[in-house]
Amino acid sequence: MASRTDDSPPPADAPERVAPSHFGGPVGTFALTFLVPAITFYLWACVALADGSLWLPGSVGELLQMFPAPTLKATLIFGAWLGLQVVLGLVAPGKVVTGAPLPHGGGRLEYKLNGLSAFLVSMALLVAGLAAGVISAREILAELGPLLTISTVAAALLAGWFYVWGRRRGDLERSSGNVPYDFFMGTVLNPRFGLFDLKFFFESHIGMGTWGALAILMPAAELEQTGSISLAMGVVTLCQMIYILDFFVFESNLLSMLDIIYENYGFMLTHAFLVWMPFNFTLQQQYLLASPHELPAWAAALLVALNLAGYVVFRDSNLQKQRFRRDPSRNVWGKPPKVLKTKRGTSLLVSGWWGLARHTNYLGDLMMAYAWCLACGFGSIVPYFYVLYFTPLLINRERRDHALCHDKYGDDWDEYCRRVPYRIVPFLY
Repeated sequence: MASRTDDSPPPADAPERVAPSHFGGPVGTFALTFLVPAITFYLWACVALADGSLWLPGSVGELLQMFPAPTLKATLIFGAWLGLQVVLGLVAPGKVVTGAPLPHGGGRLEYKLNGLSAFLVSMALLVAGLAAGVISAREILAELGPLLTISTVAAALLAGWFYVWGRRRGDLERSSGNVPYDFFMGTVLNPRFGLFDLKFFFESHIGMGTWGALAILMPAAELEQTGSISLAMGVVTLCQMIYILDFFVFESNLLSMLDIIYENYGFMLTHAFLVWMPFNFTLQQQYLLASPHELPAWAAALLVALNLAGYVVFRDSNLQKQRFRRDPSRNVWGKPPKVLKTKRGTSLLVSGWWGLARHTNYLGDLMMAYAWCLACGFGSIVPYFYVLYFTPLLINRERRDHALCHDKYGDDWDEYCRRVPYRIVPFLY
């Protein structure tokens, strides 16, 4: 879908106050500020204290074990990794591109896209350190609990900093005026120093980059512990690394996502990038380390096939969207595209993947997610947390996108939905 560009700055005398309506408003976001970290600590405890099974503390003392104290070693690891990523974010080669139009006439910002080069350097250093014996995967993962605590505290401190940042900008930023709600949802859209955009950096270099680092450390720890890498661990790691590498290869696509364009930078996103993504998205490998699972070769082949099929749907549908934005006349699946002209003067694509459902890219994402989880077998529900969380998240994201597009296109969006009635899964949903 294409849209016009409005480069005019927001008027300084026109504050935008938003209704505190997302996630249950002030009460809901206040609860989520504590619930979301608690879920992550609980999942860590299930793996670390119960070998991957659901865990129920029997006393206050056992409950407190769910919140491991920071250690000096974990603090040094956290600081070294964050420092490395900041340096690479500043000096690693990458092209400078212009982002999508910001809401309400906010213009466009420039971004330096060097996530791929920074990630490859980071992974090369990590693998070299593991191979040389300078880095021990088991020793690093022994600090996973303290690292979780440190990362959670850092996410809260960052959110507090960004809250103050946004409040100082006042009328130039969106906020509700409700402190708990604004702390969670954020008060500043694009905190940055020159080209160094903090929201983009933490989502790309820290969120995805740390996920990738842990995805390498998990099989390395299994290799150190047992002398081999299990088929299940290999399948999960291979599939996730394909996903992570794809993100960095197509890093520019992040600039068109709601996270960057629309969402303010508050605790919801600071916790997501520093904690939720790296710690919860590697639950499958964590589980396989704690509770090894034998995966038959035929099952491994089917799961890799499912992941690759999902990847094709995910990537090709996103590429169709990007190509259509650049050239609305370009063929789709070898035929001229079917489009819906809107009163705004732009066009909506109604053929190819986008003629089958309004978000087939989400379908591909879910196919890959299920492949990772199914590789863990059926001994516990814990490694399935990713799909249990990710499925409603994508449904909610599609609903929010639907509402934004309806506000943007009006009756034309109703007509688009009539032509493309399915939301995510063709012929089903």
